[in-house]
Amino acid sequence: MRLVTAVFQPDKLNEVREALAAVQITRMTVSRATGRGRQADDEELYRGQVIVPDLIPKVRIEIACGDDQVKKICEAIIKSAKHGTGKIGDGKIFVTKLEECIRIRTGESGSEAI
Repeated sequence: MRLVTAVFQPDKLNEVREALAAVQITRMTVSRATGRGRQADDEELYRGQVIVPDLIPKVRIEIACGDDQVKKICEAIIKSAKHGTGKIGDGKIFVTKLEECIRIRTGESGSEAI
């Protein structure tokens, strides 16, 4: 089992959801996030004070899945979250090993609980 976490720009949420639905992935957790990557890391000087740029709004999607689904999920996200040919700030995907998953309602565990 794996946990695929993608962080990308909010204007791409509908496109990402549609791309995931097209590959039969409909179970996910979506949340708002803020952060900074490589977008304009420069500090600014304003009235003698150093100002660090604000955090940028992002969307975070988490999908628990089987090992065999990771590739198609990542490909769908990459194609749909990218702006044009790609630009700084399009986002990142993290794939981590998921040790356990337990369905609260039934107590099922492992891949059956996903």
